[in-house]
Amino acid sequence: MRFIKFLFPVLLVTICFFSAFSFSITRFVKKYKPATADTVIQLDSFKKRDRILLQKDTVPGKRKTTKKTGVKTASAKTDTTNKSKNGLNSTVKYTAEDSIVTDQEKNIVYLYGKARITYEDAAIDADYIRLDQKNHTAYARGTTNPKTKRYSGKPILKQKNDSPVTADSLVFDYVTKKAKIYQAFSEQQGNYISGGQAKKLNEDEIAYRNILFSTCNLPYPDTHFGIVITKGIAEKNQIISGPAYLEIEGVPLPVAIPFGFFPKPDKRTSGIILPSFGEDATLGFNLRNFGYYMGFGDKFDLTNYGSIYSKGSFELSSDARYFDRYRYSGNLVLSFGYHKYGLETDPAAKDFNIRWSHTQNPNAHPGTTFSASVNAGTSTYYSNNASNVNYNLTALTQNTLRSSVAYSKTWAGTPFNFTASANHSQQLSTKTITLDLPSFTFNMASINPFDSKTRVGQQKWYQRINVQYTLTGDNRVTAIPESQFLTKQVFKRFQNGFQQTIPVSLSLNVLKYFQFSSSINYNEVDYLQTIRKRYARGNTTGVDSLVTDTVPGFRRAGSYSVSTGLSTKVYGTVNFKNSKLLAIRHVMTPSLSFQYRPDYNNDSYGYFQNVVSNPAIPYPYATTRYSIFDNSLYQGPSGGRSAGIALSVDNTVEAKVRAKSTDTTNADRKIPILQGLTFSTFYNIVADSLKLSPISVSGRTALFNQKLGINFSSVFNPYTTIVKDSISNGQIVKYARVINQYTLATGKLPTLSSFSISSNFSLNSNSAKNQRQQRNQNQNNLNTLQGMNAQQAGQLAMINRDPNAFVDFNIPWNVSLNYNFSYFNSGVTTSISNAVNVNGDFNVTPKWKLQYTSGYDFRQSKISTTSLSIYRDLHCWDLAFQWIPFGYYKYYSVDLRVKASILQTLKLNKRKDYYNNY
Repeated sequence: MRFIKFLFPVLLVTICFFSAFSFSITRFVKKYKPATADTVIQLDSFKKRDRILLQKDTVPGKRKTTKKTGVKTASAKTDTTNKSKNGLNSTVKYTAEDSIVTDQEKNIVYLYGKARITYEDAAIDADYIRLDQKNHTAYARGTTNPKTKRYSGKPILKQKNDSPVTADSLVFDYVTKKAKIYQAFSEQQGNYISGGQAKKLNEDEIAYRNILFSTCNLPYPDTHFGIVITKGIAEKNQIISGPAYLEIEGVPLPVAIPFGFFPKPDKRTSGIILPSFGEDATLGFNLRNFGYYMGFGDKFDLTNYGSIYSKGSFELSSDARYFDRYRYSGNLVLSFGYHKYGLETDPAAKDFNIRWSHTQNPNAHPGTTFSASVNAGTSTYYSNNASNVNYNLTALTQNTLRSSVAYSKTWAGTPFNFTASANHSQQLSTKTITLDLPSFTFNMASINPFDSKTRVGQQKWYQRINVQYTLTGDNRVTAIPESQFLTKQVFKRFQNGFQQTIPVSLSLNVLKYFQFSSSINYNEVDYLQTIRKRYARGNTTGVDSLVTDTVPGFRRAGSYSVSTGLSTKVYGTVNFKNSKLLAIRHVMTPSLSFQYRPDYNNDSYGYFQNVVSNPAIPYPYATTRYSIFDNSLYQGPSGGRSAGIALSVDNTVEAKVRAKSTDTTNADRKIPILQGLTFSTFYNIVADSLKLSPISVSGRTALFNQKLGINFSSVFNPYTTIVKDSISNGQIVKYARVINQYTLATGKLPTLSSFSISSNFSLNSNSAKNQRQQRNQNQNNLNTLQGMNAQQAGQLAMINRDPNAFVDFNIPWNVSLNYNFSYFNSGVTTSISNAVNVNGDFNVTPKWKLQYTSGYDFRQSKISTTSLSIYRDLHCWDLAFQWIPFGYYKYYSVDLRVKASILQTLKLNKRKDYYNNY
């Protein structure tokens, strides 16, 4: 009872307070809310004459004119005002599409229909302009269509480098550059000012009354949200305001300030980034993504972020962007995470990541390019910092990080080019790193050394000889543990070498229907170290161990191969009568070639050596042949002589269909049925056994107007495989052995060793496709990195940081389905994988979009990682809902944020990530 007695007065006082506050705000809004009526300035003088001259001015060609003295209708559409007669510093130029009426008595010019006046650096465009040359003023306004009642042809004022100002009407003194504007609308660096009245006092100051300051690009009264400034003065970089209040969807909120300062920057400015608040079940309460933005002009900026958790964890990130139009652009992100997921006494997980992208405009340095794409860090960075990548499934489920920094040079007028790069590859599951520091390629394109530049007529056979040359070099370390990165042990494990390749080829037409080709390929590898193998004797276990020693010293190995062959094409056509199907054509391309390669296993070459083990009961000693170039960068020449015949047959099938009755071109259509079906094998006539190589079959096709693509491949073993038993570690182990007996000799077909098939189906709306084609034609330059401006580069960097923030509502719907099946038979065991993945999106309404990603593994009978996203375009705002309903990364988030880049921190967020799912 005491509690009720205490609570009642408190509630009563609270209700009275808010009632009084709401009443005050209502009076405030009614007093200062901008009026939407009478936004066209009424002229103070010559009203009667203006009414006569302006009547029915929206109907060009039927305008009435007065008969008073001094008024004439000009037939010319362009005229000027002499500066010497009027004491002006420059000439006033004016034009009109419809007509020009001059009042010589009052020295007033009336311009009708797409009128325009220019004076020095000022220009005004409007449907109607009244130019008072005596007082140096111009009055401009639009016109109202008597049928549609739409107000169009609004005046646009442009001065120097200032942003254009659109208004319902304005008066401008083109000598003093002062102006009075009704219902102004202007944009500057993402800020929009609209509505109310504006009075330009001088070049640097403008007085505002009842204007709306917003990041919404719709003019008042259609602006979705903003701050109503009842009175204020705008300077070059800021607006100093009196009373102001917040308005959303035309509804004023009880949030007001007596005065304020609003930025109106004409360049990037530094400032504090406000954090978001939240709670994590493992890390505790948090302040996320607070930081500081530093703008260093239009070419460089730096954003520093930080997140802190109540249980001792923190995250740091620094994002640098640089941009120089027509030269280069790039983005560098450094991130560090310190997380304590276990007990307080457990060591913290420390992770870092570096991402760098750099693109050079090819026109900046013709013939020379430099590019970078770097993504490196600790293997646990993405799993421990999923929120930093906005739970992007592509980033969270990736198994490999790759980096490349490349430089290339092409010498114009020559066949030579050079490329050097530093590469990085990191396996996240095994925590191993592979580095190429550096690798380079020097290449000479194909040339005809025996051809003459002054040749007249066809080439002779020897003038068709082609020669190429390629030199590659590499300095590589493979699969080093992540913990040993940049240590002394790593630098000792680097392998280096060079490879030179010189192919010489000749291609001729013989016997009219055959294509003759012959080639000689020379390959040479050069190393600064080789290997030697030996067995270490006298181990305590009594078993010899194989030891591999690295021997320093330069060593080269050259090899060559010869190939000569014939190929032709065989056509077969089946015609149909009285059918939509006109014909089916089959094209078969058989190819037969002879290939030869010497046996580099011979001791005379010195590329192979023997290693002999000690005898051990019940086994005798064993001799193993090995290459001194084993495990090197480019390997070495392979052993075993090869001389045989290679056979391949390629097939294509296509149909010709009669043109549809609705087709105005009346052209028959060609539909591919089978884009390729290839059979290939090789028969080595000098081998002592297993002369026939496995038979390879591969094919591809596309159906339903190229929307469904199918690729398949298989390998058949023509020899019999037997399964035997062996003993390993005290257990019986089965292994497969291929014997020199064809399966056909036993009445069986060749054994299927492997088979794979993949298909992809992609379908989207034709309207979206047409829109994209139209945009590509009209804005081809804007859709390239070279055509970007600073604002577009900033938007691209924002999308790269958060791809989920970019949603294209111009594509009504899109669906993509991928299916993969693979089979492998080792002779002892078989393995099968069978999975399907689907992703796409569609517009539920023009402002609602649904995106989805899912899949199903038929072999394991489970659904793969599934995500669902819903987006709502609120014009100036974005509403996004993202949900992963099950799996390791199960989470959901709801975000409501402003689209404007300068207000990215203005958002509401609710999320539950996978750390809270335990």
